[in-house]
Amino acid sequence: MELRQVKTPELSIGYLETGKSSGEALVMVHGWPDDASAYNSVAAQLRAENLRILIPYLRGFGPTHFRAADTMRSGQLSALADDLDKFTAALGLNQVTLVGHDWGARACYIFAALYPARVRAMVALSVGYGTNDPAQSISYAQARNYWYHWFFATPRGAAALSSDRRALGEFLWRTWAPQWRFSAAEFEQAARSWDNPDWVAITLHSYRHRWGFADGDPRYDALEQRLAPSPKITVPTIVLHGTHDGATMPETSAAKEHFFTASYERRLIECGHFIPREAPDEVVRAIRDLLF
Repeated sequence: MELRQVKTPELSIGYLETGKSSGEALVMVHGWPDDASAYNSVAAQLRAENLRILIPYLRGFGPTHFRAADTMRSGQLSALADDLDKFTAALGLNQVTLVGHDWGARACYIFAALYPARVRAMVALSVGYGTNDPAQSISYAQARNYWYHWFFATPRGAAALSSDRRALGEFLWRTWAPQWRFSAAEFEQAARSWDNPDWVAITLHSYRHRWGFADGDPRYDALEQRLAPSPKITVPTIVLHGTHDGATMPETSAAKEHFFTASYERRLIECGHFIPREAPDEVVRAIRDLLF
């Protein structure tokens, strides 16, 4: 895969590209704590298809940087979706198929809800739709799994992100995917992206804003208002969720059919949270089921 850059008004976005330059656009968006290398195996299996495969690094990760020092380092989910909007527009992509994991799934849901004419189909991994409301009801078991959300609302959590991010990230990888045995090289490839100077600020703001502990960037106020009612999604969608997910429990993606007006399917698979890495064959199968 080739590393490239494209400029949007706010960002210089680094992205990986492979496949056929004239093919149908497939945009795959990674989660936290991870990076674009999460899709290495998925992309390798799809390289021979008539697809232009694009894998951007989220704001605050790897080679993606803000163009202005005074831009707020917002990690709010509407900002991530806006980045996806501007990324695809900058590359002249009129319609795309989306794959999103974790933060990337949330960004893809928002993009598909707001710009359905620009999305052919979507695969969402490890996250259900309609779970971004700070007032949402969650089980005590899920609240326990979200311990890091609350940790990041404290000075100690901020300090851990800043000074001990690799140890913290490795702990989350192991506890979120208890049956997965990843290599040191695979982990380090992703962890290097967390050395981005904005990674800590983006992470802290994302989780604090998600639960109402921090104000958002005013430039996204209009988007936030449009998203408040959890608008329905009108594009064909497949959701994959791991039965051993230690971050977002499978129950959190259940019973979401009422949000979707086109074809919708939820598949439970035997793995943990990091589906693109743990079960790339299942991701590829879902993409092919939607496109071919």
